Amino acid sequence: MRMTACVVRAGGAAQPFAESKPVSVEQVELDGPGHEEMLVKIGGAGLCHSDLSILNGDRLRGLPIVLGHEGAGEVMEIGKGITDVKVGDHVVFQFSANCGRCRRCLEGRPQICQRATVTKAKGQLLSGAQRIRDLDGNVLNHQSGVSCFAEYSVVHRGSVVVIDPSLALHEAAIFGCAVMTGAGAVMNTARLRAGDSVAIVGLGGVGLNGLLGAKLAGAETIVAVDLSDEKLGLARQLGATHTVNANDPDHVEQVRDLTSGGVDYAFDLAGTIKAMETAYACTCHGGSVVSAGLSPSGAKFSFEQGDLVGQEKSIRGSYMGSCVPVRDIPRFISLYQQGRFPVDRLIDRTIGFDEVNAGFDKLQSNATVRQICVPNLGH
Repeated sequence: MRMTACVVRAGGAAQPFAESKPVSVEQVELDGPGHEEMLVKIGGAGLCHSDLSILNGDRLRGLPIVLGHEGAGEVMEIGKGITDVKVGDHVVFQFSANCGRCRRCLEGRPQICQRATVTKAKGQLLSGAQRIRDLDGNVLNHQSGVSCFAEYSVVHRGSVVVIDPSLALHEAAIFGCAVMTGAGAVMNTARLRAGDSVAIVGLGGVGLNGLLGAKLAGAETIVAVDLSDEKLGLARQLGATHTVNANDPDHVEQVRDLTSGGVDYAFDLAGTIKAMETAYACTCHGGSVVSAGLSPSGAKFSFEQGDLVGQEKSIRGSYMGSCVPVRDIPRFISLYQQGRFPVDRLIDRTIGFDEVNAGFDKLQSNATVRQICVPNLGH
């Protein structure tokens, strides 16, 4: 079928993206679903720093590629081999599919499925197939097996979670990345306990979801750290007990003073080495750093090994919030529907395809939390 999609053909674009236009809105050909695959009509796709990293060249991806890894939609067609999803179901995408059979999946860590690690790197679906071509017949890569900056997407069964159809799809989209990554890092990776003290470093979509997760888990002290006073203000509204502007030269000392020597858990949810350094410096003796932000390719974080041992600190990576998506996405949605997890406060606006480049300018300048692209908005 022919459809409209957002294609990136070269990384490292100059800003403003609204002028350089690294995202090309094109007509492309989408093949129908193969074995264990389905066709999904996109209802919303979030603009995330992982997408931005392709445009600005921070992280290398196989190009050309159809953007989009955080989204939701309605199932329109089912391929052979799928018996537990039907046409009309509403689904949220998970940006790391799982096969259910590799070692990592079998030990309950589907977010780091070994099979998906290989196929994502090649721009393929979990099956190894590639279903998108431009009008000249050239294959276009899939981003994270999803590519939801498009009118439709063909995805593997392992890339979707069926959700409550009463939830608006443009709101459901944020559960596919920002919610899982942020709240999951706090609740699953760190296993935060009631009464713990927390620093959330970086208040984008992922960071603010981490803050909401810390509040849900019962953290006694939540210190929000960011460069933006506006985002710090939103953090206070969402439950931060204290806020610290990272532009202040003594911001680490401020966090340590507020928490009697440092926090139990510090979360790097910004994806920069400076944020990681702040998180590590903010932890107390016996404290832990959890990093869920992806820094630019080649970036390195260092620490004094004696400090790590002598203070018995720990550093952990968190991919996709250590989530089991089929378990956690419905749980997070239920908490939202109960009014206990107000992720809709993080959605700034909805945009159409024609605003995507300008939307990434806003994201690059940290002037937004989450923008949701709705195909053909206003048409």
